[in-house]
Amino acid sequence: MKKIIIINGPNLNLLGKREPGIYGAQSFEDFYAELKTKYEAFELSYFQSNIEGELIDKIQEVGFSYDGIILNAAAYTHTSVGIGDAIKAIETPVIEVHISNTYAREEFRHQSFISPNAKGVILGFGLQSYELALQSFL
Repeated sequence: MKKIIIINGPNLNLLGKREPGIYGAQSFEDFYAELKTKYEAFELSYFQSNIEGELIDKIQEVGFSYDGIILNAAAYTHTSVGIGDAIKAIETPVIEVHISNTYAREEFRHQSFISPNAKGVILGFGLQSYELALQSFL
């Protein structure tokens, strides 16, 4: 059974409440419960933090023992050299995910410190972006 972790960055704990026109009305916890039921072939786990260092710690913790990481670093995608370096340092493949199409948003969101070190990038499909990333590990 493949071990996959979803790691979410800042403000994604507010999904379902935060800017529903961009991020939808469903909480991530409800969506995650659906994923776990639908993809029983995976051993899924989930981690969310608003703190950059905690995200780096989690990436390092699972980066040599898990089969895949689905990472939505949120705003840290565009600012964190440290998260980019953590991904470069590990062996576990990382799929970068975004709920919105970051290229259809503000200019600063067009830069990613994650993408150069990720196996792939999926963005703009709402919460389904996570499911598409999960399917890439099948």
